[in-house]
Amino acid sequence: MTRPLDLDDFYDLSLVTDLAVSPDGRRDAFVADEFDREDDERRSSLFVVPTDGSRDPHRLSRASDASAPVWSPDGSKLAFTAARDTDAEIEVTRETDESEADGETDESDDTDESDEDADQQADTGTDDPADEPRPQVWAFDLELGGDARQLTEFEEGAKGFDWGPEGDRLVVAARDPTDDQREYLAHRREEDGPVVTERLQHKFDGQGWLDDVTTYLFVVDYATRETERLDDAYGGGAREPATGLSPAWSSEGTIAFLSNRTDRPDDNYVMDVYTIAPDGSDCRKLTDSDLTASRVRWHPEGDRLAFVGGDPENWYAPSRVFVARGVDTASDSPTYESWSGDLDRTVARYGELAWDGDDLLAAIGDEGLTRLARFSEDADPERTFDAQGRDRTVEGFDLRGGTGVVLLSDPGDGKDLHAVDADELSGGSEPTRLTAVNDDLLADRHTPEARRFTFESEGDEIEAIAYFPDDFDPDDPDPGPLVASIHGGPISYDAPTFSFDYSYLTGRGYVVVRTNYRGSSSYGRAFSEQIRGEWGPRETADVLAAVEESVSRGWADTDRCFATGFSYGGITTGYLVAESDRFAAAGAEHGVYDFRSAFGTDDSHVWWENDFGLPWENEEGYEAASSIVDVGEVDTPLLVTAGGEDWRCPPSQSEQLYVSVKKQGVPARLVVYPDEHHDIGDPDRAIHRLEELTDWFERHDPEA
Repeated sequence: MTRPLDLDDFYDLSLVTDLAVSPDGRRDAFVADEFDREDDERRSSLFVVPTDGSRDPHRLSRASDASAPVWSPDGSKLAFTAARDTDAEIEVTRETDESEADGETDESDDTDESDEDADQQADTGTDDPADEPRPQVWAFDLELGGDARQLTEFEEGAKGFDWGPEGDRLVVAARDPTDDQREYLAHRREEDGPVVTERLQHKFDGQGWLDDVTTYLFVVDYATRETERLDDAYGGGAREPATGLSPAWSSEGTIAFLSNRTDRPDDNYVMDVYTIAPDGSDCRKLTDSDLTASRVRWHPEGDRLAFVGGDPENWYAPSRVFVARGVDTASDSPTYESWSGDLDRTVARYGELAWDGDDLLAAIGDEGLTRLARFSEDADPERTFDAQGRDRTVEGFDLRGGTGVVLLSDPGDGKDLHAVDADELSGGSEPTRLTAVNDDLLADRHTPEARRFTFESEGDEIEAIAYFPDDFDPDDPDPGPLVASIHGGPISYDAPTFSFDYSYLTGRGYVVVRTNYRGSSSYGRAFSEQIRGEWGPRETADVLAAVEESVSRGWADTDRCFATGFSYGGITTGYLVAESDRFAAAGAEHGVYDFRSAFGTDDSHVWWENDFGLPWENEEGYEAASSIVDVGEVDTPLLVTAGGEDWRCPPSQSEQLYVSVKKQGVPARLVVYPDEHHDIGDPDRAIHRLEELTDWFERHDPEA
């Protein structure tokens, strides 16, 4: 017999994230997030596993967090970013140099303590000795063994890197403040000084207040750690906090990177592809400022460059795969073209572009599923990896050396890495499972069955995914409580996936229904674009139709239906309770409810202008999208949550909704998580969120 997941089981989860296949395809590096119960922290460790499945993964890092593994071209080294204590080798060298300098200049030990502190902060790249270290690039030498060696020492940390073709140098993106900027940053951080900015994009969720410090590319010598700044390789723009410069170094020696150098880079979502020689010469712009470029990937021969391109003014348009030719520094006429043909499906946010010979493989969103597709120069894209089926989804992908590794998420079995030969991708054989990170946890715990179902809403066919409690027979059901759980985005989609939340809720007897409402991606541009500039009515109608369909199938008790959603799901929950009294209770999490007052206080002013125009030019549009306008109609008991430092959906939005509902005497509860951004990171708070949500539903359940 299985038993439901307990909230404490959250601490025993392992979540696989970044993955990178070695150049020969024989090994895969990946990061797994684990949770420290005692310190209430998420820990990210680096692992390596053979892709033939011959042994279990080997843990490389234990001491601190790790992310973004990248193999050296010969596969002998594995670099990654981590915020760790300074390498002992650097510390010893520094102390020796300082001792020699002190001996030459001043033999007294009557040094000002504050000057020592300032020197320490400058050396370690931290603003205060008590602060956490900055992320730097580290590397394991897998042939020599031993601990990782620190390769960079940027005062503001490293923000993306790649290996040079010989493995003796790296290109690293890092912020490089001027003396005046350094003084401002020190005053801001050490003395809690005022925020001063002239940037239009003045904040970004997860990064806080933005400044005007420029991020450059640096070439770093592996052996000596000596760095050389490439003055013409710099970033900029409203999207840089999200994409970074994404440096990529080709086998032929050319470095590609992303930048926005339009007239008003903070006022659009353009990201162009540039190339530059490693000596800093011959900087070239490849694209025409008509794309939001990302995920740059060189062909192994170095003569072609692939990247993903989205519409910077219309996020509902599917992003496409592009390939550029003639991009080495010797070419006078580089060109690029889309390989997506007439494929009306977006490139998914999961995984990398991967070359297989002269073809490209990428994950796409395809009718409520993330799956792989093959892109070729002279043929239409083809869906592949049929062995995946429709009941599990891809949440990570990479391919090198003829071997692909996919992170498959299965509602019942969890999320694990699987390997498949590139030649066998189109076949139906089951891939080789490489990890079993949660098998021990899930062995005797309930995980839900998931089922797709469709229904009609205002003339459109809509698809949803239902997750069922243990011993629940959807074909011969006993109606119980239902949670309409609404995805964010809105330009996203639900696929069958393992989720601790869904497992926990179904373990408590709820049917969980996730609706791919109009506006969701993966069903084509026309389906997604229906809500552009008119948020609210279609999503509301589709979620309500999914609930009514569930009731009509006998899955749900009509009086015991609840609703919740996070981010855009929170926004939609606001629409639902303002337009309907269908639900016994609801939880609006981290949403926006008054778009006029949100404009300029969040990090999404470019998006709002692209969708709605400017608020002083389209007052009616902003008002129509704001559920706060109809808050007087709300009589549904409402839980409202927010992150105290959420710059995507500012906490003031949740406060407005809460006070407006509470003022009318409607049962309401506000939960704010101090210092949290748009997502909730600390495990204790993730558990608290689930506890608050289920307690709220149970408090207002008619049969409680």
